[in-house]
Amino acid sequence: MSALIQHLNPRQREAVLYIDGPTLVLAGAGSGKTSVITRKIAYLIEECGLAARNIAALTFTNKAAREMKERVSGLLPKGAGRGLTVSTFHNLGLNIIRKESKTLGYKPGFSIFDAEDSTALLKELMLKENDIDSDHLAMVQSQISNWKNDLVTPAHAKSRAQSKGEEFIAYVYERYTQALKAYNAVDFDDLILIPVQLFHTHADILQNWQRKIRYLLVDEYQDTNSSQYLLVKQLVGDRGALTVVGDDDQSIYAWRGARPENMGMLKQDYPNLHLIKLEQNYRSTQRILKTANHLIAHNPHEFDKALWSDKSYGEPIRILRCGNEEAEAERVANEIITQRLQRQISFKDFAILYRGNHQARLMEIKLQQAQVPYSISGGTSFFSRTEIKDIMAYLKLLVNPDDDNAFLRVVNTPRRQIGTSTLEALGRYASERQLSLFAASGELALSREIPKQTLSRLTRFREWLLHIGQQCESADPINALREMISDIDYEGWLVQNASSPKVAEKRMENVWYLIDSIRNLLERQLSEDDAQEQDIGLEAAIAKLILRDMLERHEEEEEFDQVQMMTLHASKGLEFPHVFMLGFEEDILPHRTSIEEDNVEEERRLCYVGITRAQRTLTITMAAKRKQYGEIIDTSSSRFLEELPEDELEMENFDEHCPVRNQNKGRMTLDSLLADL
Repeated sequence: MSALIQHLNPRQREAVLYIDGPTLVLAGAGSGKTSVITRKIAYLIEECGLAARNIAALTFTNKAAREMKERVSGLLPKGAGRGLTVSTFHNLGLNIIRKESKTLGYKPGFSIFDAEDSTALLKELMLKENDIDSDHLAMVQSQISNWKNDLVTPAHAKSRAQSKGEEFIAYVYERYTQALKAYNAVDFDDLILIPVQLFHTHADILQNWQRKIRYLLVDEYQDTNSSQYLLVKQLVGDRGALTVVGDDDQSIYAWRGARPENMGMLKQDYPNLHLIKLEQNYRSTQRILKTANHLIAHNPHEFDKALWSDKSYGEPIRILRCGNEEAEAERVANEIITQRLQRQISFKDFAILYRGNHQARLMEIKLQQAQVPYSISGGTSFFSRTEIKDIMAYLKLLVNPDDDNAFLRVVNTPRRQIGTSTLEALGRYASERQLSLFAASGELALSREIPKQTLSRLTRFREWLLHIGQQCESADPINALREMISDIDYEGWLVQNASSPKVAEKRMENVWYLIDSIRNLLERQLSEDDAQEQDIGLEAAIAKLILRDMLERHEEEEEFDQVQMMTLHASKGLEFPHVFMLGFEEDILPHRTSIEEDNVEEERRLCYVGITRAQRTLTITMAAKRKQYGEIIDTSSSRFLEELPEDELEMENFDEHCPVRNQNKGRMTLDSLLADL
């Protein structure tokens, strides 16, 4: 037992050992929350006698879940963690839907639509009604996602519509829901919504899951949306066997449905909620923490806390005002080179954080010119590009005709006049007969469900794909794939849908690169020793390509000696010895949209996240002038600069008449007078 908690501070120890009721661990940035969660899981198994299979820990990313599970395994004897659930909310939802698919009316092997699949289906549905533009489509998709996250059904959305526009979106929502069901498919939001609805209507199934999950832990609780909050509440029931860990000051995802007020609602739902604050920070200097506390104090708080550290006081926070954005980027590049030499440190010790991705372009150019190696987080994986997903879906269907998701992606890409009504009818028929969509499309009895003209298009598509499959097996598979791409005039489809001919050309180059990769894999298989004992063919080559993509993404997570560049949102959960924050100006941070929508509090939290990423030094930069829509404009310093403690700042290129300094002095004088009164 002592080994589990001997290195923890008193508050962390309390959070691990308290199991007498629902617990909220208010965990400030860098306060060691992951240690608390992993050690509490180990404590529940080792000391409380709870079977690992009866414990679930939920978080928001696969990477966080993987790391958490690895750390728990390291704390337990071999085999003691068998059956433990450590997953994302959506993975848990997927497992529930799979287990209860019969009750829910889904046949095994249901498809999961990603954002792109959902967009394609919505576009098809909306084209039937009227012409649409991409902005309108994105707005409809966002509204449907918000409705699902807020547990609003299509019927409810229709009943509360207050305009023709809302009525139309509610109608599309209803048709979209019907189409997904007919396709034996769910979308990303359904992975939470469907289990919540299931538990609401089937008390017996909920009880089974409550018996399975006897203790629940939730990480990053401030990022939960309404449906995730209700799922947690349902699983916990009246027992209160719950520990949630979160920080309302780091809630920065309102734009995707996160509700920091969920932390406050815990007190209403669990009156005996036990609150534990983790305020000791193990990451940053005292000065950085004082600056962060000073800033975030300007936000209203349900729970008060103040980060502190026993580390050194540290260097001043540097505020650099540059002439324009080019001078700003150049200054940051030069600072990194200088500091690396002076401090005798690595490039990977530096991070450059910014509010929007557009700020990275100029910074990249300056780093390249200075020969500073860098990496940008959140780059697009080769296999996540639209054109690659399209062709891979064809390839997957060739090697596995039962892949319904691949079938739905390619059957109308390029468009073959096989509409959603036809596919819904096919989906219903396939579901009744327990067949895949591809297999069902070849059934004679289908003629009773689908009009003759439409059925002939479906039959032509099926026969053509079978022909390509035969060519792959009996002749040269690469020639067969090239024939396939030519037959569907995929290049013409790209030209038709791309923003410019140059973009279409680049995407087509990606397609040929994919085909060349398959050819190289096939040739390598044939040339390797003992080839007769290996899997040779298209299926093995495709499997290897997917595996390669996964490995490449894994390698991107490994450490190289490069400056890290990322958005403030992407930096959450990370830490770096030396941090640069770019564009500390009004309309950038806080962002103009947030100012217009009166959501500056979240922008302040985002700034707080940026400050608390820094371990040793923090440098904040801004430009006096910036190019905007082709014009050069004078900028205003971010309002957050006024909210930082002036005595902790070292300001450069701010003259004596600097309005920020004058405002700070005026505020300090007023605060002093008010304190005297």
